[in-house]
Amino acid sequence: MIFRQLFDSVSGTYTYLLARRRGAEALIIDPVLEKVDRYLQLIRELDLKLVKAVDTHLHADHVTGLGALRDRTHCITVMGEQTKADVVSMRLAEGDKLAVDGVALDVLYTPGHTDDSYSYVMADRVFSGDTLLIRGTGRTDFQNGDPRAQYDSIFNKLLRLPEDTLLFPAHDYKGETVSTIGEEKAFNPRLQVKSVEEYADLMNNLKLPNPKMMDVAVPANMRVGLAQDEIARRGWAVKPDEAMRLVGHPDVIFVDLRETAERERRGVIPGSVHAPYPDLRANIAPGGMLHALATATGKRLLLYCAFGERSAMAVQAAQDAQLASACHLHGGVDAWTKAGGPLAS
Repeated sequence: MIFRQLFDSVSGTYTYLLARRRGAEALIIDPVLEKVDRYLQLIRELDLKLVKAVDTHLHADHVTGLGALRDRTHCITVMGEQTKADVVSMRLAEGDKLAVDGVALDVLYTPGHTDDSYSYVMADRVFSGDTLLIRGTGRTDFQNGDPRAQYDSIFNKLLRLPEDTLLFPAHDYKGETVSTIGEEKAFNPRLQVKSVEEYADLMNNLKLPNPKMMDVAVPANMRVGLAQDEIARRGWAVKPDEAMRLVGHPDVIFVDLRETAERERRGVIPGSVHAPYPDLRANIAPGGMLHALATATGKRLLLYCAFGERSAMAVQAAQDAQLASACHLHGGVDAWTKAGGPLAS
């Protein structure tokens, strides 16, 4: 497996790049905007295809690299389902898998530092975001932080992992790069408490200054979504109420770009065909499934995903491939459901 731990000294942020091997699909966790060029250089050097860019939570101390990586690689942006970021391509919940070819991580909801904090677990390691740090824990005094929720996340989830599990946090300010669950149990001073009340009292009295970039980073990190309004201005978007009238129409094919797990969890628009977003380039090329459907039948392709971001990128790519009938569902399944659109299992 390819595993790289990258560091931003300004914010003390660790970013992690994972892939099964050279030439494979890759994912990146907690990228920093100012380091995007370095990430892309490394991805090129290792002959990787960046498929997913993930934030463990809405960061307050740096501007995320999710948007820039999406714009430059067309990767899928990923956060937990509680995120307040405007549009993220894929939103995960506890029990889901964060996966690319040959690499799969279990998803744990670990709130407390923020209300949208997640950790990601592999067989021998955990990426704990700011929930559990090396000899510390993430502060709980802003962004709907909650020391009691954090106590539960740490003591009832993370510390129940095997003691030899490697711990890779999103931040460190003392030069530490890795720990283990067993070490943190034994030596993390914030974990030497006897009750949730004692932990909450400790965290409520830290009296820390706000992160220096908080006023800049939080608003910026809530605006990482693709501007779907631009796609709409080009005439390539269909609003949910109009799309509902097209279900079952003989001249329209609904195309679901989501992954299988998303379809199983949320349901599908009746009559859809499945063409996962990572396969888009092959599907819209001559000989590909979507190219054949559009050119051989003359039918209109109505692409959709969870929130409209993947389908907005996909419809732009389809138009570039001369599939002029392609359009997308503005706001995705999220908007469709809110408008009362039907879903099938």
